Amino acid sequence: MQRETGNRSMPVWPARSDPRLVAHTSLPGNLLAPAAGRRFVRDAVAEWTGLGFLAAGRCADRLADEAAVVVSELVTNAVVHAGTAAELFCRFEEPTHEEPAALVVEVSDHHPASGVTGGTHSADQSGTPDYGRGLHLVASLAERWGVTFHAALKTVWARLPLDGRDVRPAAAFSDPPARPVAPRAEAFATGRGGRDDLEWASRGAPAFLAEASDLLAGQLDEDMVAALAGQLLVPRLADRCAIWLDGGGTGHGPGARTGGAGAASRLVGVWHSDESRVEPLREALGEEPPVLPDAPDGGPLRVTWPDRTPPHDPPDPATAGSSTGPARDPDGAGLEAGGGGARTALAYPLRAGGRWLGVLLVAQHGTEPVPAEVAALVEDFARRVALAVGAARRYTRQATISRVLQRGLLPSRVGQIPGVDTFLVYEPSDEGVAGGDFYDVFPAGSGDRWCFMLGDVQGSGPEAAVVTGLARPWLRLLAREGYEVGQVLDRLNGLLLDDAMEAAEATALLVAGGHGPGLPDGQHSRFLSLLYGEVVPSPSGDGGARCTLASAGHPLPLLLRPDGTVSALAEPQVLLGVVDDVAYQSHTFDLEPGDTLLCVTDGVTERRSGARMFDDEDGLAAVLSGCAGLSAQGVAERIRAAVHAFAPIPPGDDLALLVLQTGWSGA
Repeated sequence: MQRETGNRSMPVWPARSDPRLVAHTSLPGNLLAPAAGRRFVRDAVAEWTGLGFLAAGRCADRLADEAAVVVSELVTNAVVHAGTAAELFCRFEEPTHEEPAALVVEVSDHHPASGVTGGTHSADQSGTPDYGRGLHLVASLAERWGVTFHAALKTVWARLPLDGRDVRPAAAFSDPPARPVAPRAEAFATGRGGRDDLEWASRGAPAFLAEASDLLAGQLDEDMVAALAGQLLVPRLADRCAIWLDGGGTGHGPGARTGGAGAASRLVGVWHSDESRVEPLREALGEEPPVLPDAPDGGPLRVTWPDRTPPHDPPDPATAGSSTGPARDPDGAGLEAGGGGARTALAYPLRAGGRWLGVLLVAQHGTEPVPAEVAALVEDFARRVALAVGAARRYTRQATISRVLQRGLLPSRVGQIPGVDTFLVYEPSDEGVAGGDFYDVFPAGSGDRWCFMLGDVQGSGPEAAVVTGLARPWLRLLAREGYEVGQVLDRLNGLLLDDAMEAAEATALLVAGGHGPGLPDGQHSRFLSLLYGEVVPSPSGDGGARCTLASAGHPLPLLLRPDGTVSALAEPQVLLGVVDDVAYQSHTFDLEPGDTLLCVTDGVTERRSGARMFDDEDGLAAVLSGCAGLSAQGVAERIRAAVHAFAPIPPGDDLALLVLQTGWSGA
């Protein structure tokens, strides 16, 4: 089955191509593949130019540019849409009586059922599929292009003519290169270790390391770091690779295995150029990493690779008479040191910040030693992997601390007031980091009195968490002591001012003692906005309730009646923790059956879209008025959806809203 845009078929690997004019490489199935393909085809054109097949100058440069564009598009299709690794072939076709010289590129993937597209397939008015919508660049640059389907392979090819360019036939050269053009992007992937591999290790290493650093630095999970490292190495720099990571202990050297006392190592991942051999290789390796002696220079160590000679590898005379079983030490603790004619591997200790993090093991086909230049490149890469793993662990540790702190600062669930449907939405702006918003619904001692709060502390992070850790327990204590709403705010205001004064005095003593700089102006203040109230269900059981609340620098609550009317409640008052001489006032009102009380933080009202805010021109009230007839959860979800839809970017502040709806039967 074949579909193409030209009027003639294009066989894959035509017989008339000179073997010196063909280059091939394997590309990983990730987003680094297009860049690697572009570099590869540019290197191939440069090689042919250097050999004299193509005249140097602007024509060769333009051909390299056009080929890089075509390869980038075809490899992107293979990786993104087919979802597999790709094979890239480039061949320089000499001119004939029928056709001019041309550069042909072929990209094959292993998903023959997948379509070829750079966008969404569409259809014209007749219903005919419009394929190749994402390949307009290829069509404009190529003389012809097409797709060849096989049982387990799909190849997309493009032919770039070389009309008007100075092309010399290969037969004119009596001193041909020793072998076909080397796939520079493969490095020592096939174990050749020849001149071109060493040249790539020096010329291509900076670009490879730069791309690897960018990709690894953005990962915050150590397993993802290891997975990306394996994909970068195989098949680009190795035929097989394995990575062990320690259990997060405090070991500082290989004598402690890979994680210190009591820290178990684990085999994070195994990669092989032949995917069918990954699982057998994993079983042969086991969970224990190689036991590495201390290396004075911290460089790689040669060990025996514990794998059977693969059936597709050429037989190795040096190992023909040796055992084919895994090479392990007598007690099964790890791999033996490499030596003799056995298949060898390079083991790289992963260290960062003086800590031992694990082991990276790479190997290639055959028994030839890895060239020193290539080994040094992998060593630089291993350092970047170790740094990325260390950074991911620090982030994970900090995120875990923040989650534990968050659980201690906020209730695991809000209380359910009898006869009142309660629903809360809380979304911190930075997931895993304790924010400044806090909430609570709890019974206030004996009787039917229930209290609720929704607050927002100045700032975020640890400073805000400290204030939250003080304010919420203080509010619970004051409420259970029987203080009224206004009195609770008065006393919380005094406590915040006292605490801020103590912090300022402690800082002043440290500065006077020469122990460090003082805090910037205003950093001693610990103020917050708070909406605090009490709810007492109606003793008659008719579904109503009496509510008393006060707002201290907080967005005012909104009351939604069943008929859709919305009104603001209470009066705005000064923030807590700012002014000493202040008396907070409360507002009391009745909640009729079916009434809905909406309380929000400024993450809702001040949500921005350009110069506009969500609550400009009573935007929140307008959305709430359309929620008549919804349950408490329905109201909360609709408000949340409206806040998120207000701007194309995610909210930059914590978002919290509390909905109380009377007349709820509990069904």
